[in-house]
Amino acid sequence: MMDQMTPAQRAAAIANGQDADRLPCNPNVANGTARIYGCKISEFNTNPKALAQAQIAAYRRFGYDSLRIFTDLFPWAEAMGAKVNFPEDNTADLDKPAITDVSMIDRLEPADPYKDGRLPIQVEAMKYLVDEVGGEIGCSVGVVGPFTNAFFLIGVENTMRLILKDPESIHKLCKVSLETSKAYAAAAIDAGLTPAISEPMSSCTVVSPRVFRKYSLPYLKELVDFIKSKGKGTVIHVCGQTNKIWEDLADMGIAGLSIDNVASISECKKMVGHKTKIMGNVDPGGVMYTGTPLEVRLKTLECIRDGYDNPKGFMVMSGCSLPVETPLENIQAMMDTVREVGYPVELSKVEDLMEDCKKKMQ
Repeated sequence: MMDQMTPAQRAAAIANGQDADRLPCNPNVANGTARIYGCKISEFNTNPKALAQAQIAAYRRFGYDSLRIFTDLFPWAEAMGAKVNFPEDNTADLDKPAITDVSMIDRLEPADPYKDGRLPIQVEAMKYLVDEVGGEIGCSVGVVGPFTNAFFLIGVENTMRLILKDPESIHKLCKVSLETSKAYAAAAIDAGLTPAISEPMSSCTVVSPRVFRKYSLPYLKELVDFIKSKGKGTVIHVCGQTNKIWEDLADMGIAGLSIDNVASISECKKMVGHKTKIMGNVDPGGVMYTGTPLEVRLKTLECIRDGYDNPKGFMVMSGCSLPVETPLENIQAMMDTVREVGYPVELSKVEDLMEDCKKKMQ
């Protein structure tokens, strides 16, 4: 099945209450774009053109609705002094934090996105992306939120200990991380992209809502307000279970809330669907990576059933970034399912398609 509209045309039509060819959909292919483009993932750390062109190649292959410059969670901490492992053909991972003790916090300085670490590579990739496809599809850039970056500056175990024993140091780490996040967001906006915030360590699976509200929320809100002051909305993704902080997130006036597969679209819609777009949430591992195309189809239909009528809009997505080796036929199955359903969504059609899937799976 072929799309009848570009992503930009589709988004505009739905926003204006008009018919469209289908719901927006973003499988969140992430570093798996290297498999489609034909390069090693390590090239994304040194070659801005490869980073952009891989995103474009995946978009041309599947026709989904959003592109994002994002390689891993660590470029910002790395630009502030952390050490990162770079496998030849897999996603980078944290090796050593920037500092090992609170006495070293005052040595930390905000990163310059045009000079430090891999950030200039990503800024350059943004320009390639906008130049080639900026008029037809929404282009975003991932940025890790201040609270999460604080963990990578001094180490996860140290941060958890400081949360209990040294609140002042946590606030210092978040403040310097915030300045890095703001500078990077500003560079992205100047390049014509929209910042999208990832805050995995703010998950209720990692810290309590009380800890989130004390240490993460103030800095996250300042980052969101900064992006909005530049004329851009922003989407936030927090991994894991997040239902206890949905209202905190939506009350910041974000453009969209991306939820993980362990969360409920129906529950999220009831709680904050009148405040923000909801995005999600097909299981990236258990369904997209290890499932069959038929299982992907069923779960995509379930997401559509639960979220299509969200008052502020809905985008079909995976619950988080897809594993690198996610079968391409599963990504295609998600896109084909959304195309078959069309827009406006007819609930009876979705339910009939779900029943057909279940019969075939018996």
